[in-house]
Amino acid sequence: MIETERLILRGWRESDIAPFHAMCNDPEVMRYLGPPLSREDAEAAAARQNGFIASHGYCFWAVERKGGGAFLGFCGLKPGPEGTPLANQVEIGWRLAQDAWGQGYAREAAEASIAWAWANTDAPGIAAMTNIENVRSWGLMERLGMVRDHASDFDHPAVPIGDPLKPHIVYRIARP
Repeated sequence: MIETERLILRGWRESDIAPFHAMCNDPEVMRYLGPPLSREDAEAAAARQNGFIASHGYCFWAVERKGGGAFLGFCGLKPGPEGTPLANQVEIGWRLAQDAWGQGYAREAAEASIAWAWANTDAPGIAAMTNIENVRSWGLMERLGMVRDHASDFDHPAVPIGDPLKPHIVYRIARP
């Protein structure tokens, strides 16, 4: 578990599934991420993240707001996906419910995740990816001190050919 001034980053609970499923069915939240998730997909995603905790000690943690425990989304670290330039690297990622946008939660959670990685892993760096059109996401990457790695930009293998979400850009930050 990671605590910040306003947030708790933790493993996933059964009670996170319903708000996560709702978040992943918000067209604005999913605009650059792909189709909505079914309830079963949401359950599988949460189980996969808890599996990463078991095998690696970290995951895209569930993010809750202190003082009430509202589920805001996720942020954290996981192994980069196979078939991408992030494979065999530590990936940072985030997704927050729309009502949590614009309040600095993503940055607060991402900074805490990066600090946790430097303190608890021997990773030489951390990478992130997003669809090229997702300005909010890559803007946060830049505010975190990440630098675009143009040579690693790629077409995401899990996205169908012709889909505007296929082109992805990569940002990286090296261990200080």
